[in-house]
Amino acid sequence: MKPLNPLRLMLICVILAVAGWSATVVTSRYGMATPVLPATALATMGVIVAITLILGIRILRWRNSNKPNSSKKKTLLDPLLAARTLVLAQACAYAGTVLLGWHVGIFLDQLRIWSLRSNQGITWLALAMAAGGLVMIVVGFLVERFCKIPPEDGDTNGTDGKTGRSVRGEATGEGEYAYRGD
Repeated sequence: MKPLNPLRLMLICVILAVAGWSATVVTSRYGMATPVLPATALATMGVIVAITLILGIRILRWRNSNKPNSSKKKTLLDPLLAARTLVLAQACAYAGTVLLGWHVGIFLDQLRIWSLRSNQGITWLALAMAAGGLVMIVVGFLVERFCKIPPEDGDTNGTDGKTGRSVRGEATGEGEYAYRGD
């Protein structure tokens, strides 16, 4: 599985900011409601972040408990749980990017008419949703980092004790995912 690409996330965020701004312009032109999520969505975002963090901390605790010279019995980690946690972290980051971009676009449009409105509830709600999206992105990157497993001692594939890349699709360095590159 490929790690998250920050440039791709920024591109998605910019595209959705333009889309959010355009949607707000169109809806305000036709007298429709501003397309912002309700405040209850923050609770849902909080639950998603909490579950992602709990599963990520569980992986981190397992990773830190397996020291090479430890006399403690090593526990096994379910690889399916680790893979699902990684997928959840990446999905959290992508969902946060979508929410951040969309609500930043709405916020920018609302700033244009800031002095004309007496009630700024929509503006503050859009800003809160954007902040929630940013938190989701940070947690996604953090938990993805938790899921990277350091290389074990003696893992050399090259000659003379140097690491090599003899098998296609094999992870070569610390924290890399096994990716075939197809």
